[in-house]
Amino acid sequence: MIGADLRAAPTLEAVSRTYEVRTYGCQMNVHDSERISGLLDAAGYVPAQPESTPDVVVFNTCAVRENADNRLYGNLGHLKPVKDATPGMQIAVGGCLAQKDQGLITTKAPWVDVVFGTHNVGSLPVLLERARVEQSAQVELLESLEVFPSTLPARRESTYSAWVSISVGCDNTCTFCIVPSLRGKEEDRRPGDVLREVEVLAAQGVLEVTLLGQNVNSYGRSFGDRGAFGKLLRAVGAVPGIERVRFTSPHPRDFTDDVITAMAETPAVCPSLHMPLQSGSDAVLKAMLRSYRSERFLGILSRVREQLPDAAITTDVIVGFPGETDADFDDTLRVVEQSRFAGAFTFQYSPRPGTPAADLPPLPKAVVQERYERLVELQDRISYEGMQAQVGRTLEVLVSQGEGRKDAPGRLTGRARDNRLVHLAATDGVRPGDLVETAVTRAGPHYLVADGAVLSHRRTAAGDAWEGGRTPSTPGVSLGMPSVGIPAPLPLVPACG
Repeated sequence: MIGADLRAAPTLEAVSRTYEVRTYGCQMNVHDSERISGLLDAAGYVPAQPESTPDVVVFNTCAVRENADNRLYGNLGHLKPVKDATPGMQIAVGGCLAQKDQGLITTKAPWVDVVFGTHNVGSLPVLLERARVEQSAQVELLESLEVFPSTLPARRESTYSAWVSISVGCDNTCTFCIVPSLRGKEEDRRPGDVLREVEVLAAQGVLEVTLLGQNVNSYGRSFGDRGAFGKLLRAVGAVPGIERVRFTSPHPRDFTDDVITAMAETPAVCPSLHMPLQSGSDAVLKAMLRSYRSERFLGILSRVREQLPDAAITTDVIVGFPGETDADFDDTLRVVEQSRFAGAFTFQYSPRPGTPAADLPPLPKAVVQERYERLVELQDRISYEGMQAQVGRTLEVLVSQGEGRKDAPGRLTGRARDNRLVHLAATDGVRPGDLVETAVTRAGPHYLVADGAVLSHRRTAAGDAWEGGRTPSTPGVSLGMPSVGIPAPLPLVPACG
């Protein structure tokens, strides 16, 4: 009778469970969330409709800053009454904060069903099913990578732009950074595997790829080729259909002239570069264990601009690192002024437990706040001057969707080749994924505006896919994941005794 009941159970479609992935943090997390969505798709789940209550909510977390902890636990608290009112609902927490807090998550929020880490993303469907069957929380974290993330299936969010991971982990030992302890040692993908993924994406209409790694410039070290990243840029840029290649993030220590030359000589590689400074003070850089000094950093920017005069360079800067003096901060202001960054992600130092700098005495909050405001004011001025210099120029813009706060009827948003945000007048027939040329008419501190008519419009396969509601996918490698719904009957076996 049991077997007959199981065989008469509803079809998979009738019992498909829905999911929603909520992502915090960096581009690596955004890409990991695409993998999480792909895994759940492959296991029979379907994305939840907007405004509906999902059967499964997955938090893909960040641990870089202290407020990431508060944000997660606050959101988990808000979700508890929803779960209490929704029979069968499950909550999973993954990512860097899960790798850090591990079992503490279910102690603080016992209504969480699954905790998984950065090294075993592929286990999520199994853990969800086990938690459902056993009616108990599943906490499973590994200390080393189970499988390279790019071997997992992915649900891509964009028809025109895709993340492609070339490495995971980091071998640096910056005293403020928790990432190496959570992401592990650097492991590189083979170049052929990267190129195959790019070719699959290009065949589906993707025309822009961003190569991802904690330190892309050290790519190739694990297989003995220190020039591998420059070669990879050239090879990816030569894939038919790929028109824009970006990468993030490099490290000044490993940034070599062959990469600059590859950027300049490969038309598809975009003239944009994110180069983390962190501090302009040599004393602070030494305390951070950043293995470069301000002179070397400025030299890199100079050589980039020699070969790529129009390159838009962005950066990261930390204010208020323990021990930072007024003179140290003045050095940071001097280097930022000389660097002429197109934009900067500026942060007040936030101690992370488990990092060497966490035990150092902090600077007074008022001092850090005052310095931070001075830095932001300086960088806003520099950014605005850089934007104003674009007025009157004709730019190629890749039209995007949902990227600009100024999106409204009659207006579109996209990215120029140097990655500047451009708001432009809507034009009949122009779709996300299409390429247009337009003249910049005015500038804001962090965006450009093109109020005139579009000068040219090229329809693309990515635009066709957007119009047809299709997003690219990469199938990955099967990991023997369970399906959702009633399992197949077990084979008959002799009874015990």
